[in-house]
Amino acid sequence: MSRCVVLSAKEAEDKYIASVHTQRHVKLIKNISSKKFNSRRLRIASNFNSIYFNKGSSEAASLAAGSLIEVSEKVAKGDLDSAIAIVRPPGHHAEPDEAMGFCLFNNVAIAANFLLNERVDYAVLFFVNVNSLFDFGSFYPARDDGSYCMIGEGPGAGYNINVPWEQGQCGDADYIAVWDHVLFPVAESYNPDIIMISAGFDAALGLMGCFKWFKLRFFSFSCDFKRFLLEQSQIGKFVS
Repeated sequence: MSRCVVLSAKEAEDKYIASVHTQRHVKLIKNISSKKFNSRRLRIASNFNSIYFNKGSSEAASLAAGSLIEVSEKVAKGDLDSAIAIVRPPGHHAEPDEAMGFCLFNNVAIAANFLLNERVDYAVLFFVNVNSLFDFGSFYPARDDGSYCMIGEGPGAGYNINVPWEQGQCGDADYIAVWDHVLFPVAESYNPDIIMISAGFDAALGLMGCFKWFKLRFFSFSCDFKRFLLEQSQIGKFVS
């Protein structure tokens, strides 16, 4: 901690949240903690997939998104070399029009859109560490979003890369091979101005999914990742 610059949390402006989420969704999350929702807050939460609301949800969601915008801007400006926003709720499962998987706003998407609109010289590359997908998509959220054939659409076609895993059939060699032969080459050729990592903990060592079969230390591997990009493209700008 002595080597870190600790920043205070900051709420996100509605216009930045609305650049990613629908007005209906923004309105719900911004008001769900108010008194008028006291009697129906839990019932509303039950309409979503793995969501829990309480009296602090609105403020927490705004602070999480705003804090990531804040550190992203500082990294983009060069005030910081890299940054991690340790926030709750996370954002990696949140959809444009609904909360999902303990996520209310998609924090990284909001921050990325902020950079693209406020700093037009920036191109943003996502390395999203979200789910382990196996058994034909039966793991959360049991949809085809994580399938290898989901490569994006419209102007984004070809810019989305998913790496699905099979439960119990993947190990360290598979994980390293994907980075060495797929993700590292893509990162090198794309040569982004900044890398934003939507760091969900679904794939953390010791949790469910095929990742329980891995024995390598993910923190060590993430350091190798940063060293690789520093050597290959001199990017050096990371936000998570």
